[in-house]
Amino acid sequence: MSKEILRKEIINLRKENFKNKKLKFTEFKKILQTLELQKIKNIGGYYPINSEISCLELLLRLQKNNFKISLPVTKKNSEMDFYEWSSKEPLKVGKNGIPEPESKKKIYPDILIVPLVGFDKNKFRLGYGGGFYDRYIEKICRFKKIATIGLAFSFQKIKQTIPINKYDKKLDFILTDKGIIK
Repeated sequence: MSKEILRKEIINLRKENFKNKKLKFTEFKKILQTLELQKIKNIGGYYPINSEISCLELLLRLQKNNFKISLPVTKKNSEMDFYEWSSKEPLKVGKNGIPEPESKKKIYPDILIVPLVGFDKNKFRLGYGGGFYDRYIEKICRFKKIATIGLAFSFQKIKQTIPINKYDKKLDFILTDKGIIK
């Protein structure tokens, strides 16, 4: 099945099943505990759209624990960078209709929380098809080791292997409402 068909089916399924599902912060903390916490200062998140799992509550809790939070700002050619953001600061609507920080302070996350449409048993993600996150992960991994964590509902797991190409990036962890996939 093509990525386009998979994407459409899962987005529709997510819209139907989105209500009242949340991820537990305790599960995210378990992931943090497996990583070298003393080296983690910056966490990149996302602003949820299209019935994605919201990571905003998670980001606020991390901010209260003195982590620097950043959100993406999209640019030309499917590029993006992450900029510092605090819950006390306003967001502006970017060119793709997604709220983005107004900050000009670029941040290179130690942990990148990644939205996804679907995922497979190999921890490959199906996104919206723009390649923003795969390009960003490729770019940042040239000079820095980061951990990537996808957030998804368990029903977003695709039974077959997602068709991938040389640009697709495997995630380190996927956190679902039913637990952690390592």
